[in-house]
Amino acid sequence: MNSVRASSRRPRRVSRPHPVQPERNNAERDEDIPADMVAEESGPGAQNSPYQLRRKSLLPKRTVCPTKNSMEGASTSATENFGHRAKRARVSGKSQDLPAAPAEQYLQEKLPDEVVLKIFSYLLEQDLCQAACVCKRFSELANDPILWKRLYMEVFEYTRPMMHPEPGKFYQINPEEYEQPNPWKESFQQLYKGAHVKPGFAEHFYSNPARYKGRENMLYYDTIEDALGGVQEAHFDGLIFVHSGIYTDEWIYIESPITMIGAASGKVADKVVIENTRDSTFVFMEGSEDAYVGYMTIRFNPDDKSAQHHNAHHCLEITVNCSPNIDHCIIRSTCTVGSAVCVSGQGAGPTIKHCNISDCENVGLYITDHAQGIYEDNEISNNALAGIWVKNHGNPIIRRNHIHHGRDVGVFTFDHGMGYFESCNIHRNRIAGFEVKAYANPTVVRCEIHHGQTGGIYVHEKGRGQFIENKIYANNFAGVWITSNSDPTIRGNAIFNGNQGGVYIFGDGRGLIEGNDIYGNALAGIQIRTNSCPIVRHNKIHDGQHGGIYVHEKGQGVIEENEVYSNTLAGVWVTTGSTPVLRRNRIHSGKQVGVYFYDNGHGVLEDNDIYNHMYSGVQIRTGSNPKIRRNKIWGGQNGGILVYNSGTAPEFFLYRC
Repeated sequence: MNSVRASSRRPRRVSRPHPVQPERNNAERDEDIPADMVAEESGPGAQNSPYQLRRKSLLPKRTVCPTKNSMEGASTSATENFGHRAKRARVSGKSQDLPAAPAEQYLQEKLPDEVVLKIFSYLLEQDLCQAACVCKRFSELANDPILWKRLYMEVFEYTRPMMHPEPGKFYQINPEEYEQPNPWKESFQQLYKGAHVKPGFAEHFYSNPARYKGRENMLYYDTIEDALGGVQEAHFDGLIFVHSGIYTDEWIYIESPITMIGAASGKVADKVVIENTRDSTFVFMEGSEDAYVGYMTIRFNPDDKSAQHHNAHHCLEITVNCSPNIDHCIIRSTCTVGSAVCVSGQGAGPTIKHCNISDCENVGLYITDHAQGIYEDNEISNNALAGIWVKNHGNPIIRRNHIHHGRDVGVFTFDHGMGYFESCNIHRNRIAGFEVKAYANPTVVRCEIHHGQTGGIYVHEKGRGQFIENKIYANNFAGVWITSNSDPTIRGNAIFNGNQGGVYIFGDGRGLIEGNDIYGNALAGIQIRTNSCPIVRHNKIHDGQHGGIYVHEKGQGVIEENEVYSNTLAGVWVTTGSTPVLRRNRIHSGKQVGVYFYDNGHGVLEDNDIYNHMYSGVQIRTGSNPKIRRNKIWGGQNGGILVYNSGTAPEFFLYRC
């Protein structure tokens, strides 16, 4: 689909001849001179009036020529009173007379700054730059920030300078904190070559060439479509300023590296609104590799919000082989069948930064079909479905996003979706903060996943993934759920203060649980059940309100080299047909039993150090029959090993009590 070309052109400017002034004789010109501008020959300040302009045709009123001595006295007096340079005495009233100080010298050196600034305030930017070339004083005054702020706001509307130091980079600054003395002028120079979309202003601008003399190179358009057409026809380089207003149902298909930025006072993005009710609001196509869109609100607001054909319509649609920059935008969609932002296809790799993708009635950000891209510092909240979907080998880089208060899951990766998620804050979503399903394999590093209304991380149906050095806390259900043949890596995380368990592995779950700090959870720090068989090693599991590790309902797994201590109930529970291997663990300082086998709990307990519990170090009861060997069991206040209630005494191999 091709871009819509501009249908309007700039109005042709018709040059008008300058009116010719009739010749006037000296007498007529003298009559035009105000009386207070006529020089008096007598008086100490007559020859030095600051308002006496240099006119050879101006004759004195009096005909008596003063003597040399009197002129010298007058000159000396004037020099003393006004500090002006002394003038030589007039010999006659003819051309030999030397005039007063030249007007240009007075303007450059003596006219008060306030007056010069007032004069300069009537100049446009090009005339102001020319005035700055006259002399050092004019250069300083012509660079006054107040002058340039007025010109800047007249053209661009920004109430803070918008800096544009390089392609694809814009940011606003506080003038008081900027290191250069005149950021208004600096920004003006950076933005000067852009075209402007300002509905209704183009006709006024081109109809008043005298009013805007010096701005002939500025271009104004009424619609965004016309401005894009101007880019295609090479009328300008591609920088487009979209001024305050609501722009509805324009066809914005971008297939060139244009730059489009909102221009308004105050919060810019709130005042520049681009919406569509029928089709995707922005479509980026091949050829838009370095395009930039920033500082505006982008909405898709269809009349029939659930019409099935709208599942292909979005606020932003980014297709194959294009990588635009989307910056400081507010993105809203009221459509219930399509995502707000859709990035799809091989080579689709946008950079989306500092955007707000919220209050949408479907998914916020959808990345699929091998698409990639960089997504940083965005606010993603209160969307009806997931804040972010990653599917079908999509592999984005997502950093420092704030993903919260979703009406579904925070982040959902599925059907071989991947991605690198770093330093995101994911919280208070209705379902899990992060869900992984169906061979998805994301990498999640140094994120905070907390206060989920259900769980923190949910990995199921053969999901995978690496979750490394995250903080997972205060979730209503388990901090991490692993089920249905899923096999993630959970390494180096802090998993704490959950309203249920820390890590919950069930329904044939697998996984590597390694090097985590798991504490303060309401239920077991790690729970393994229903044929699940994880590897649990090098963890600290402590200060739980329940037990440390709970293996039940035929749970399995290898549990080795962990430190389990200071839990309210048993350090390790093994029950109901479970058969874990516990090897080289330190299990100590518990408030009840160290290791508790009951109700047909089995397994292997070897090379562990079990000590300082309120009850016995190991208890075996009700049909349980573990293998216990090479353990150190000591310091229990109720003995080392206690076998009772039909428990089977184990074979003891080289253990110490």
